[in-house]
Amino acid sequence: MGRAEARHERRRAARPTGIRRFFTWKKLLGTFFGLVLLCMGAFVVLYMVIDIPEGNPEAELQSNVYKYSNGDTMARVGKVNREIVKLDEVPKEVQRTFVAAENKTFYKDQGIDLKGTARGVLNTVTGKGKQGGSTITQQYVKNYYLTQDQTVTRKLKELVISLKVDRKKSKDDILAGYINTSYYGRSAWGIQTAAQAYYGVDASDLNVKQGAYLAALLQAPNQYDWAIASDTGKKLVKARWNYVLDNMVDMHWLSAADRQKITDDDFPTPDKPKAAAGLQGQEGYLYQAAKAEVMKELNLTEEQFDAHGYTITLNIDRKKQKQLEKSVKQQLTDHLEPKSRKADANLQAGAVSVDPKTGKVLAMYGGPGIDKHWGNNAARTDYQPASTFKPIILAAALENNAKTQDGTSIKASTVYDGTSERPVVENGEEVKFAPPNEDDQDYGDVSVQTAMNKSVNSVFAQMGADVGMDEVMATAKKLGMDDADLKPYYAQTLGTMGASPLEMAGVYATLDNHGKQVTPQIVKSVSQRGQKIELPDAVGDQVISRGAADSVTSVLTGVVDDGTARASVRDNPGRDGQQVAGKTGTSDCNRSAWFTGYTPDLVTSVGLFGEAAAAGTTQCGDDDPVKIKAGAQVSMSGAAGGGRVNGGDFPARIWAQYTFNTANPDTRFDLDTDMGAGVEPTTQAPATPSDEPTAPETPSDEPTTEDPSTPSTPTDEPTTEPPTDDPTNTVEPPTDPSSPTIEIPENPGDGQGDSGWTGNGANGTRKND
Repeated sequence: MGRAEARHERRRAARPTGIRRFFTWKKLLGTFFGLVLLCMGAFVVLYMVIDIPEGNPEAELQSNVYKYSNGDTMARVGKVNREIVKLDEVPKEVQRTFVAAENKTFYKDQGIDLKGTARGVLNTVTGKGKQGGSTITQQYVKNYYLTQDQTVTRKLKELVISLKVDRKKSKDDILAGYINTSYYGRSAWGIQTAAQAYYGVDASDLNVKQGAYLAALLQAPNQYDWAIASDTGKKLVKARWNYVLDNMVDMHWLSAADRQKITDDDFPTPDKPKAAAGLQGQEGYLYQAAKAEVMKELNLTEEQFDAHGYTITLNIDRKKQKQLEKSVKQQLTDHLEPKSRKADANLQAGAVSVDPKTGKVLAMYGGPGIDKHWGNNAARTDYQPASTFKPIILAAALENNAKTQDGTSIKASTVYDGTSERPVVENGEEVKFAPPNEDDQDYGDVSVQTAMNKSVNSVFAQMGADVGMDEVMATAKKLGMDDADLKPYYAQTLGTMGASPLEMAGVYATLDNHGKQVTPQIVKSVSQRGQKIELPDAVGDQVISRGAADSVTSVLTGVVDDGTARASVRDNPGRDGQQVAGKTGTSDCNRSAWFTGYTPDLVTSVGLFGEAAAAGTTQCGDDDPVKIKAGAQVSMSGAAGGGRVNGGDFPARIWAQYTFNTANPDTRFDLDTDMGAGVEPTTQAPATPSDEPTAPETPSDEPTTEDPSTPSTPTDEPTTEPPTDDPTNTVEPPTDPSSPTIEIPENPGDGQGDSGWTGNGANGTRKND
């Protein structure tokens, strides 16, 4: 009995006690198998109750309808974006590129990838975003039978339906469904429209290299679209393209020898995007701008936008739109001969007109037509706004009650030294920035008003230092400029950042609206299936004081009445007494020229841009000629057979004809200020009524390097004498277009700069009106 009792006591002591008795290996193993059986049972139930549904109507694109502000339909986009093709119409090697890209086990699996699905469910539950690892069958099921929702319920349905679809349909049917329902970017759904959009061929004519690109594209259609991809995006899509081809070798669908012959140099660069059907000419640009605005405001991907039926009403006024197009034609394009003059072929124009009280974009000119020039010149931000930035410096000075180096408050009457290449002084010390004035003109002591009229670079460079460049850039952001390029360098006082006519129209509209921020909106309303979708207000808060804004407006009336826009605007017979404020701008090496101006009820920004129509060579000043590609920035000098193209020339003429035929001539500025030409006029503007402003004289056929005896275009270059009614042209050498905007090094002190700059790094100097 003693031994038996001892054994019993030892067994009892070895038994788990407390919570440990619930976690024995037997119980854990039993629980695990119980859960497995439970999940299997649940899956069997799901498999029995979930049937293959009818095809989802969402899998077929609906049209997006675009309307003018008066309700007239501008375009319907969407019905032609899909064309179903049979699988046997697609070359076998192209079919295989999709399998190599997305699902190498496609021909062997049962339609699902358990690891990928588990990862997708876990990512959804934990909020980590989209799943990865879905099979082609699962993606086809998602595209055609379900939705793009990222939920556990949808993923479980996808799993069950994929198993059933794999048993019910052949692999060829599934692959055909997949390549026909997938989205490829450029509003193309399905491989046939993708082949047309990217290579201008039918799917039956695609080769393996093109097929590998389209297959790679499915991973990120917008990021990998070669026409709009960033440098990083291009590297990624090339890597993905090589990955597809390498997988084809692994699958024995492409021989190693043939693969070795395909290098990066053989990458099949897609064609440039083409306009959507029915959207030729200016309507294509309006569609492009409206689509971009809706996608931004509603936070939509291009796929989401194109897959749903939106009705989009634009703010565009058809009468004003036609007048803007007419003004560009009569004042510019009618005088160009692009087939015989290289400079004419390189000239691009963009313009935007905005109601300053509402922010509505009433008219937009994007270029010669979206079927001829894909990019919208009204929205491009790769050219310098040049001296149209000067009013922002003055606004910053007035808003911040800035003082000159000797302690004088900055006002329109404040006197500055207008000597060309005068070093900028900050805190009593000269800094390494001494910009020349246009044509190295010395002005001596001049008022701020005169400096704005004559666009004196040295004055506004010093004013930037007086205000503080951080404050200048902050004011530019408040007024509506994109802060991505607003670095506080002294060189920025010359307007060396990038900007678009749309952006500058918003800045000047904010000034016209007495300092209340105006964000131009081309879209009036958006609805979907009859339900209106709210959009943000175009008019925002007071971003600078009314006094500062109105004072800038007052000063800018002097630019029109006694400055660089005098000949084209003040003396224009179509003015009829209309009150006008505005500013010209002409950038380094004449790559861009601007006039942005406004009346009390209409703001319009016009920009001309030198863009190489073909590859060749060009040079800027004394720089050596450089090779360029089509689309590079080049000088506009010699356009229309004249000399330098200034802001007071074609841009101001376009602006004048458009504005004086659309704006209300009876409106008057309501200015809360005691400074500037608007309240202390020094020049009386003529008021000669006319139905149509005069067009420029017909230019000669060939550019000249000497001042023409009979000039074809007025200039806005500064002069120490009062401007005459017949200013002469000057000619500058073509410019170096190697970069969209002047490069400003991050580290000052790098020595000789490019693009006409001298001096050190960010503080280099250049000539710019």
